[in-house]
Amino acid sequence: MTGNEDGTGRLLLAAAPIGRADDASGRLRAALADAEIIAAEDTRRLRRLAADLDVPISARVVSYYDQNERARAAELIEELRAGRDVLVITDAGLPGVSDPGYRLVTAAVAEGVPVTALPGPSAVTTALVVSGLPTDRFCFEGFPPRKPGERARRLAALAAEPRTMVFFEAPHRLAATLKAMADAFGADRPAAVCRELTKTYEEIRRGPLGDLAGWAAGGVRGEITLVVGGAPETPGLSEPADLAAAVAERESTGTPRKQAIAEVAKENGLPKRVVYDAVVSGAG
Repeated sequence: MTGNEDGTGRLLLAAAPIGRADDASGRLRAALADAEIIAAEDTRRLRRLAADLDVPISARVVSYYDQNERARAAELIEELRAGRDVLVITDAGLPGVSDPGYRLVTAAVAEGVPVTALPGPSAVTTALVVSGLPTDRFCFEGFPPRKPGERARRLAALAAEPRTMVFFEAPHRLAATLKAMADAFGADRPAAVCRELTKTYEEIRRGPLGDLAGWAAGGVRGEITLVVGGAPETPGLSEPADLAAAVAERESTGTPRKQAIAEVAKENGLPKRVVYDAVVSGAG
């Protein structure tokens, strides 16, 4: 890779295989061999991948992971300004998708540095297409919060989400997360646990969230991607009395009125002002 006509370098985001080295593209092999600077989430895993691909690495390799991302991004921007190209690669999938990369891309865009990508494997879309759940509309929610209270609040906010949802989760937190999802979305909500995607012991387990939570309680290993069906379509409320009653029901369980109004408005596809007016008129 070489610099651009304006003297700046180019930022290249390279997708790494999510399980099998032979899923790497020819373009990835060539880019690794030609790179000037490689910013890797784990330098040891990068060299192992290069060895598996029989690709010699002549680039300067630097670490680029969550804890040093902010400081390293500033350093890499200086290299790009100086006309040197930088290739970013994470342990698996595309940089920036629940992996380091976003800060560097944002800084590069602000500096007018060209940013491009080598597309390739992604756990998000791989899990989605094998899940058996609708793929026409979906959203990626990353890792749920680790703390139970924060996780419960995040999932409650997603309870009415109509699109298929994709999450990442650590195996030791899977059972607790599935139980929290069953509580927030309903035990009958369809889902799929995708474990060790593309690897030798790949497993796709499909079923209602309640059943999957029971299965995961026995312990699960490996890389996990969760796919959860969206909320089923239900006729929305429209009458002021019904809207006010829905808000009152939430308030009775401890939800603050402002939050209850926002939730009822979202679930029924209405502006918050409409629900607020219904509550005020009902109180009067």
